[in-house]
Amino acid sequence: MRSPALPADDLQALTERLDRLLPQTQCGQCGFPGCRPYAEAMAKGEAGPDHCPPGGDSGARALAHVLGVPPQPYDRSRGDHKPATVALVIEADCIGCTKCIQACPVDAIIGASKHMHTVIEPLCTGCELCVPACPVDCIVMVPPQPSA
Repeated sequence: MRSPALPADDLQALTERLDRLLPQTQCGQCGFPGCRPYAEAMAKGEAGPDHCPPGGDSGARALAHVLGVPPQPYDRSRGDHKPATVALVIEADCIGCTKCIQACPVDAIIGASKHMHTVIEPLCTGCELCVPACPVDCIVMVPPQPSA
């Protein structure tokens, strides 16, 4: 891992570069609360480049290259690398509990208490954090719709 003795400007630049390589799912599978904190930890030498399942092996290789460390596959114990998906609320089953809204790290779900919620697809990163939060299992992950 990288030496933590970088000047502040270099540390900031490295963090920015690493953050741009990350998939921005904000899923927390890396052990950090989002992509930016993971990038900061890597830049400081506190985390390796193999912690991101959404980035897969190619992401881990790219991060290792920027860090100047030997490439390695991503740590499969953190989760599976999967194709991109987005959340979809099954309207007929939604009870309006707002737990999915609270779980979403990017504010991609809208709705009001006791009313049906919906996902703003272009904002959804596919992190899946809303799925276990839903007490009635009305959220499914689906492939993103092609943009028109």
